[in-house]
Amino acid sequence: MSNTLADKKESITVYLKDNFNDIGEVTLFATRFFREVLKPPYEMKEFIKQCYIIGYKSLPLVTITGFIMGLVLTLQSRPTLAKFGAESWLPSMVALSLIREIAPVITALICAGKVSSGIGAELGSMKVTEQIDAMEVSAINPFKYLVVTRILATTLMIPLLVIYSDAIGVIGGYIGINIHGDVNLYRYLSQVLEAITFSDIFPATMKTFFFGFFIGMIGCFKGYNAANGTESVGKAANSAVVTASLSIFIIDMIAVQLTDLFL
Repeated sequence: MSNTLADKKESITVYLKDNFNDIGEVTLFATRFFREVLKPPYEMKEFIKQCYIIGYKSLPLVTITGFIMGLVLTLQSRPTLAKFGAESWLPSMVALSLIREIAPVITALICAGKVSSGIGAELGSMKVTEQIDAMEVSAINPFKYLVVTRILATTLMIPLLVIYSDAIGVIGGYIGINIHGDVNLYRYLSQVLEAITFSDIFPATMKTFFFGFFIGMIGCFKGYNAANGTESVGKAANSAVVTASLSIFIIDMIAVQLTDLFL
């Protein structure tokens, strides 16, 4: 019995130690990013390329998801509002729900699955095949070329994708309303714009920059620090998705609490 308790205590200690080590390594990795990001030379070509890959190539997925979010939210909310005779509130409710919470979180989670895993797998395979070491030998700063450009690209592109998803979701909501009714587009958009205030848009937009930063940083960290061996590439990609998704929920919770306190 005593041996079992001792083993459990030891396993918990090892688990906590590993977690704290990971937090420390991520902090050092982020510190290095902020130190490197302001130093020349600036890899603009690679940055623009990553913006294209992360932003433009994610548009079809974000379009479909955003449209379905707006459509389904409208169809699911309408019966409940109809019971209270409040169907006229549907456009404003859908817009506020999308802009404040649903579109930022769902879009960030989709990008965590697509972008973070891609970055983790790409950098992990480069680490395993010693391409990163070859870049250092060639007098190229691999951290600046591979990591800084990708983190900056995700930090910039995720907010733009979320704004685009908001717009597509509102259009989906309009189509959802017109399935069971007949609402003029001008009237629908007027109700949507009347309901939205600065305190709705500003916090929702600001937290997406943090979503983008953490999606990029975690993907780069997991890939850049992958162990030797092809098996570690899959582990890096999987771990990047799980950690990035969890960080999105934690950031969202903190953002909601701060918004509630100050706005």
